[in-house]
Formats: sequence, structure tokens, C-alpha cells
Amino acid sequence: MDFEGKIISREINELLWESDKTIATAESCTGGRVAEAIIAVPGASKYFKGGIICYVNEVKENLLGVSHELLEEKTAVCEEVAIEMVKGACRALKTDYAVAATGIAGPSGGTKEIPVGTIWLACGSPDHVVTCKVEEDHGRDINLAIATNKAMQLLCDYLKASEEPKEAKDS
Repeated sequence: MDFEGKIISREINELLWESDKTIATAESCTGGRVAEAIIAVPGASKYFKGGIICYVNEVKENLLGVSHELLEEKTAVCEEVAIEMVKGACRALKTDYAVAATGIAGPSGGTKEIPVGTIWLACGSPDHVVTCKVEEDHGRDINLAIATNKAMQLLCDYLKASEEPKEAKDS
């Protein structure tokens, strides 16, 4: 993990540690890399419950409850599937938050409509999910590293935005 990734992991650790909230991951193309980044900081067992590696649609449907019709209509590489993965991971692992990644890391598997390097990231709670799309192909290893770092930054930003103002906590 790079230096920037460690800083983001530590920041996420502090935000989750103080909030007493829990998190899970639902990962397709990243195959557990986001979970690995989350647990890179000691003490993650206080808030990280686990992850589901859902590399195939069958697992997305059966464990996360992603709609078969949605997967058929839009493929697994779309914003809606990433959102359903977050909600499904929260439900399956009984967490407050989840992070999800679904895409085509390469080197093959892309189409004209969904080229290699297209990865949808999502994070949030069952009631509020934010998303981010990665679209450039830099080769499989770099695509996965970029997706992991962006997922962690998306989570960090989400947690910061979800924090109550200090004044509200004191009143």
C-alpha cells in the first residue's frame, strides 16, 4: 500500500473508531483489495465486520440480493449494481456502511459500451449511497490500484460528510 493509501486508511480508522459504526465490503473486480486497505490499520476489528468477494453475478444475486433483471439489462458494470451491492452488503453483514466495486480491470473483457478500465465504486448506508466511476485503462494492476485508492477516498469523504457538527454533539 502506498503512503497516501495508509493516510486514508488511518483517517477512516479514526472516523469509524469514534463513531462506533461498522463497515463491510462487497467487491467484484477488486477482489478484496478494498477490505485489505481498510484492515491495514491496527484496530480495524472494532468496525470492519467482513467482506463479500462477488466476482460472478450468481454471488451478487444470491448473497447481496442484486436484481437478476438489472444484471441482465445493464450488466454488472453499472452504477445501479454498485448501489445494490452496498445495500446488500449492509444487509448481509449487518453493518452501518459498506463499500462496493464492480468493473472490468482488464486486460480483456471490455466492450465498446463498457471498455476495460471502467469501474463503478459506491459507498454508503442502506439509506444513502454515493458513487464514483473510474474510466481510464492503465493496465490491470494500475486499474485495480486506482480503483482501490478511489474507493477508500470515496469512503473517507462520505464518512466526513456524515459526521455531525461538533456543536450538535455537545448540545
